[in-house]
Amino acid sequence: MITVTIFQNSEQAFTGFDCIGHAGYAPEGEDIICAGVSALVINTVNSIENLTDMTVTTDTDEDTGKLTVLFQKEATHDTGLLMRSLVLGLQGIQNSYGNEYIHLEFKEV
Repeated sequence: MITVTIFQNSEQAFTGFDCIGHAGYAPEGEDIICAGVSALVINTVNSIENLTDMTVTTDTDEDTGKLTVLFQKEATHDTGLLMRSLVLGLQGIQNSYGNEYIHLEFKEV
């Protein structure tokens, strides 16, 4: 199962996210859930880095597939919009394929 944790502060502003796991929907290289989540996550990171003034710190672990993204300051309007788009896309995958393959959670940090 893929678990995506969205980090927010006490005012609900985004502060980052992490993503870990494998969906297990299909064999490696054919798993459309993993491909969809990966595309959304990577595009969000690239968009935040290239289209906003947000500085991010990323940490990856190829063995576990974990990616952690932390914002260096409170999310601006543009960064928040990109994060809401990520959440919308992930919820769409979750609604289409079920909670057994992807779990989306929110954590106050």
